[in-house]
Amino acid sequence: MLSANTPYQTISQVQEALRSGETTVAEITEQYLAAIDEFNGKLNAITRVNENALSEAKALDALEPSKRGPLHGVTILIKDQIETADIPTAFGSRACQSYLPERDATLARKLKDAGAIILGKTTMPDWAASWFSTSSLSGTTKNPHDLSREPGGSSSGSGAAVAAGLAIAAIGGDTGGSIRLPSSFCGLVGVRVTPGRISRDGMSSLVVTQDTPGPMTTNVADAAKLLDVIIGFDERDDYTAINAMVPASSSSTPFQHAIKQPRVAGRRLGVLKRAFGSHKGINEVLDRTITKLQDDGAEMVDVDVVDLEHYMEYTSLYAVRSKSDINTFLQSRKGLSHLKIENLQKEGTYHQALDLIDVLVKGPSDFTMSPHLGRRLGAQAEFQRIVASLFAKYKLDAIIYPTCQLLAPKTQDVLDMRWTCLNFPTNTVIASQLLFPAVSVPVGRSKDVDEDPSGPELPVGLEILGLPLGEEELMAVAAGVEAACSGK
Repeated sequence: MLSANTPYQTISQVQEALRSGETTVAEITEQYLAAIDEFNGKLNAITRVNENALSEAKALDALEPSKRGPLHGVTILIKDQIETADIPTAFGSRACQSYLPERDATLARKLKDAGAIILGKTTMPDWAASWFSTSSLSGTTKNPHDLSREPGGSSSGSGAAVAAGLAIAAIGGDTGGSIRLPSSFCGLVGVRVTPGRISRDGMSSLVVTQDTPGPMTTNVADAAKLLDVIIGFDERDDYTAINAMVPASSSSTPFQHAIKQPRVAGRRLGVLKRAFGSHKGINEVLDRTITKLQDDGAEMVDVDVVDLEHYMEYTSLYAVRSKSDINTFLQSRKGLSHLKIENLQKEGTYHQALDLIDVLVKGPSDFTMSPHLGRRLGAQAEFQRIVASLFAKYKLDAIIYPTCQLLAPKTQDVLDMRWTCLNFPTNTVIASQLLFPAVSVPVGRSKDVDEDPSGPELPVGLEILGLPLGEEELMAVAAGVEAACSGK
């Protein structure tokens, strides 16, 4: 595995080193910038480096301890889908490579206010429209576990960079699985919240109702620390009004409080076998995981959605509203308003392996005029009732299944279009198209025996599905799964 061997792997390690005087924010930042300089050429995970990172780090070192934020000194990378005023933001498209936003996205501002150092922006496919890293701006990104393989998409660089130790954590964006799929392929924890829990202000759109940013980290505890900073109401994104529907917590850090005592004992977890697929290695890892969870006191309940494949296909909204949503975002930006996604596609200004671009440009200019919209929304509501009924009927705390039915594919297979957005068997669309939250947690490794028997073992992710606005409970289950699988 390609690894920078940077000295700190978790937020706790960084902050303890700073508290003890072992190091400074400037020293930490220099170490990660050096790692990026040394290893990014091999990974191609970072599109732009923050030229002000070191001066920002020195300013943080000058703060009195009482003025330090909850993420003081934590190095973070942000997906190129999210605007930053001091770092160009291109949304994976070479048509936007010189675009410099007028201000930070709300999410970026919250991270800075909390004391994080944003090291740079990470690679992604054009307009986040792929399960893979193929981008007209950056080409392809490599998976640090096997450089011949994909890190997954669309938060490709975020996953690869954190797995390789180029930052403590990263922010990705998830519409159909773009946080959880690369987290699974790269061996990370990736969190998709209920859309609206985290502000999408300053984040380019793919399907507005499904879009959400979120953390990608090496462990559940770090994800909880990030969530405590970035979740909340924002006037710039009216979807965040849903935060008013969440009962007030007795803790000022509700997500960290939720995972304080990680356990699965007494949890009832639904096992959605229909989503397991046929990969022998992945299923062996999942069988071992289920045994560990049972040994730790979890009660496993087999559940089923008989027409799962139908609902996964028929609740997809990319062909219905992505063209409209992308163009609406472009029109809202002074430096981008001359662009339209259908013109970029016609001119060939996108990576040619992005089959989803060819699909979505055929959609209506105004999604509300689609003759398919009503039926698809009706199917989505029905899908939500079916899955929520499983939680109610069996008194479940969560439902589990593999994040993806395959291991990280070979990059050449993606370029040859053996695997495309339309045929790749990722299970991440289940939560996305339900509008439910989900977490991918690494639970083991497997060789890809049929494809590359001599290759290295690759990470396997377990997806944990929760109910809308139930992120605290979901993170508690994720922490318990992590503890059970790590033997803690």
